[in-house]
Amino acid sequence: MKVILTGVAGFVGSNLVKSLLSEGHSVIGIDNFSYGYKRNIEPYENNSQFQFIEGDVNNPDLFKSIKGDALVHLASQKIPRYTNAFKTLEDNNVMLKNVVNKCKHDKIKLVFASTSDVYGKNTELPFTENSSLVMGPPTVKRWAYAISKLYSEQYIFATSEEFGLEFAITRFFGSYGPNQNMTWWGGPQSVFIQNIIEGKPIELHGDGLQTRTFTYVEDTVQGVMKCIFHPASKNEVFNIANNPTEEITIKDLAYLIWDLMKGKGTALDVKFIPYASFGNYEDVMRRVPCIEKIKTMLDYEPKFMMKEGLQKAIEWQIKNQE
Repeated sequence: MKVILTGVAGFVGSNLVKSLLSEGHSVIGIDNFSYGYKRNIEPYENNSQFQFIEGDVNNPDLFKSIKGDALVHLASQKIPRYTNAFKTLEDNNVMLKNVVNKCKHDKIKLVFASTSDVYGKNTELPFTENSSLVMGPPTVKRWAYAISKLYSEQYIFATSEEFGLEFAITRFFGSYGPNQNMTWWGGPQSVFIQNIIEGKPIELHGDGLQTRTFTYVEDTVQGVMKCIFHPASKNEVFNIANNPTEEITIKDLAYLIWDLMKGKGTALDVKFIPYASFGNYEDVMRRVPCIEKIKTMLDYEPKFMMKEGLQKAIEWQIKNQE
């Protein structure tokens, strides 16, 4: 199969292209390097089954000469923690329309990368794919990312109903691992690792007691691969996550990474950053997935416990300093 992949030089994209090529598929990868890195796709530049196009998914003309059997849309703006929400809303909307139009026109399957952030402030745990999606007030720009993905999901469902678009929607829960961005764009684990490497205090937002369930990138890729190829994924939404028993507070995550890198019994320097420093901001205090649907329907099974995955992420990040 030939797969069109947006955001190919990013974190998940570069790991996904590795898996696709190893299983004999060909890939047309698209990226403008706004967040991805050339180094992430250098191992594949001489692979005859990999074609790279440097370009912006915001440009609809980009897709005119491209032909594939499926399109995986990973390119995205994320939570506007320190920036204005306009770019998050505008870019995610324009990119969505372009990839949907491409898939609709060519009659190919769309696999869309959504986010666990769409569950928002829902307190009924764990989150199933049918859980209510509870957003905060419009004055809090933090919700722009979740709302852009929620709109995207609804638009895809509506296009399927109106025009017969075939799709699968994936809701990622905190991926981490090799090729992760080493800033907040990559998530707290990459920032904590980098803080320790550079001898800086670990910065915890709020009190650090908010919880997440992080997923090693090979498990994320496993889930995406199943959504591309498994027939039961057609027109469905799936959580792609680690087991809910791996829920951890951000504070405990910091201590776990510190112990893995420095050894137990050594003092951890922690700096607490109040949410007020981000402006009018809200956080989600618990985020726990239910993965029974993807396990039952697509035979998905996460393979990496957190400690094992973090060790691999640490080793990669130490070796790949800028």
